[in-house]
Amino acid sequence: MNIDWANLGFTYIKTPYRYISNYKDNKWDEGILSEDDTVKISECAGVLQYAQTCFEGLKSYRTVNNEVVCFRPDLNAKRMADSAKRLEMPIFPENRFIQAVIETIKANIDYVPPYGYGATLYIRPYMFGSNPVIGVKPANEYQFRIFTTPVGPYFKGGVKPLTIRVPDFDRAAPRGTGHIKAGLNYAMSLHAIVDAHNKGFDENMYLDPATRTKVEETGGANFIFVTKDNTVVTPKSNSILPSITRRSLLYVAENYLGLKTQEREILFDEVKEFQECALCGTAAVLSPVGKIVYNSEEINLPSGMQGMGEITKKLYDTLTGIQMGRITPPDGWLWKVE
Repeated sequence: MNIDWANLGFTYIKTPYRYISNYKDNKWDEGILSEDDTVKISECAGVLQYAQTCFEGLKSYRTVNNEVVCFRPDLNAKRMADSAKRLEMPIFPENRFIQAVIETIKANIDYVPPYGYGATLYIRPYMFGSNPVIGVKPANEYQFRIFTTPVGPYFKGGVKPLTIRVPDFDRAAPRGTGHIKAGLNYAMSLHAIVDAHNKGFDENMYLDPATRTKVEETGGANFIFVTKDNTVVTPKSNSILPSITRRSLLYVAENYLGLKTQEREILFDEVKEFQECALCGTAAVLSPVGKIVYNSEEINLPSGMQGMGEITKKLYDTLTGIQMGRITPPDGWLWKVE
């Protein structure tokens, strides 16, 4: 293994082991760790015909004390169970989900980056309909898998401020699995993000499809705003992903930094009055936004043009301090891999 930990991008690097469990005859098998990274399914598999699939994303860290930990896998287990319900898929038991995540990290522990490089081990649990399905109906056989890959920052340049546009078209659907608080499926966001990158933007700011007046999320992250009186504000909507990172940041703001927080509807017209703006998520962590463009209107956020604003920096330092073992975590946030 020869990995340049300091210069990792957010790209796939194959690690030795992945977890696999199959669902057949109304039950999950015991599951195995496998060195085979290929997936063999029918050309008529439910996932290929009707996109019956969902996934999660979480991270493992090597702390300042050289312990290997996983950040809040119980919440990912719950969110994936919610996704499975919405997609008429069998739930992979939440306790087994956590156990499988820990097992997979442990099997690939040499690929958890050393402390201090800004890199992490990304963990991708996913599930899909695996048996042939030609009529429009749920599959009756499924595969649950977990792979890992060491990664660096999601956005190139690390904490370099992002430029975002409000596209003149909407997604066909949110990145969640519908108007419920469930999990991940990004396909409907792909055209918009490719179009944004081609036009020089880092991401899209989606507005609510009914009125196009309220801020929702980007194609791959949630928004965090800071008002001029240092209140941390996040959008409230039934169609955005219930981000684990966002929930963690709100807790950190209130309980570690003593800040006021609000989760509420946010009108786009308010954005120009905010002091700071950032994107948050498992992959993005907390990335500052310096500019938002909507048609001919350009909103510059001075606190984010050169780097993180004061409050965003405190939130970032505290959350990553908890994840890396520099700051005492709340109970249940860090799961040791032993």
